Amino acid sequence: MTTEPAGTLAEPERLARLRLIRTDGIGAVTYWQLLKRHGNARSAIEALLDAGKRLAPPGVEAEFATTARLGMRHLFAGEADYPPLLAELADPPPLLLTSGDVSLAGRPAIAMVGARNASAVGQGLARAMAAELAQAGFVIVSGLARGIDHAAHTGARPGCTIACVAGGLDIAYPSEHANLQRRIAEEGLLISEQPPGVEPQARHFPRRNRLIAGVAQALVVIEAAKGSGSLITARIATEAGRDVMVVPGHPSDPRSGGGNSLLKDGAILVENAADVLAALSPFQPLVRQPQPQPRNRGASLVHMRPPAEQQPAGPEPPSPDAFTDLLTVSGVAIDELVRLSGRTAADVQALLADLEIEGKVVRLAGGRVALAG
Repeated sequence: MTTEPAGTLAEPERLARLRLIRTDGIGAVTYWQLLKRHGNARSAIEALLDAGKRLAPPGVEAEFATTARLGMRHLFAGEADYPPLLAELADPPPLLLTSGDVSLAGRPAIAMVGARNASAVGQGLARAMAAELAQAGFVIVSGLARGIDHAAHTGARPGCTIACVAGGLDIAYPSEHANLQRRIAEEGLLISEQPPGVEPQARHFPRRNRLIAGVAQALVVIEAAKGSGSLITARIATEAGRDVMVVPGHPSDPRSGGGNSLLKDGAILVENAADVLAALSPFQPLVRQPQPQPRNRGASLVHMRPPAEQQPAGPEPPSPDAFTDLLTVSGVAIDELVRLSGRTAADVQALLADLEIEGKVVRLAGGRVALAG
């Protein structure tokens, strides 16, 4: 095992905690109950073994060597660098896997989430808002998904952003974000609850959403449909006492239904970064000054790979349906559609012509187009 920074638990206790965490049937609630009842993980394991409970095998500590080789780190709840706001949650995650500068998780942070099939307007707004909030001193937190998440991370710059992911930190998901994920690991911070090699599954994403809501002091929602994962994140943020802010959307756009519902339920309406800064509740998230964290840059995520079922050579231009998703009823510049779609200007004009013939889009002044009402 590598030498851990000051403020970590003793090695025998870390090994015991990892074994508890990796045992099937022991979630966060049960884990904390066991520690409260027995005082520490070693005593809890002894009691469970005496009761005939089948635990994860003792060899689970090999996980420490794997993470060290990949430039990652185990961070247990209760250790000095554990994110202070996340620690305030009821039954916080017992263990995080991190890659990058963990001091970012102790700085003032704002989370941004929204639609994966976000419009060009929504993505542009997310990028601009993230850039301004980062300039104001905030770390931007998101989930590395397509659409709004991607725009938030890139707007903030990798050195000022935290990405919470659903699978192992060595798994690039979605695969086209592999380079961005690697840059965030090198200059910002990646966080997950999963060990290396675990491909993201549907059941992992609510836990990812809890990380997003828990690390930040406020959450901004841009383009969220009803029933979307962004609403789960917003609910968790509300339950944790965080400010939840929403950029309103056009009623006829289904990507606005969830966000507009949040506004009806009392979320704060914002339209730009200045609104977000003005709406923030008095908060004292900083408990220590950020300290640079040593990283093995040569080893960091060098083995990152896309999930087994996704091995594309590179991103492809979106399908016509995905192209239509970039449009809104309020209008978007054609130049912006060319940039976001990855298509040539001629292809974009051809697609728009077909959509116009079908009555799906209308031309606006100033070289803009919009979905037909």
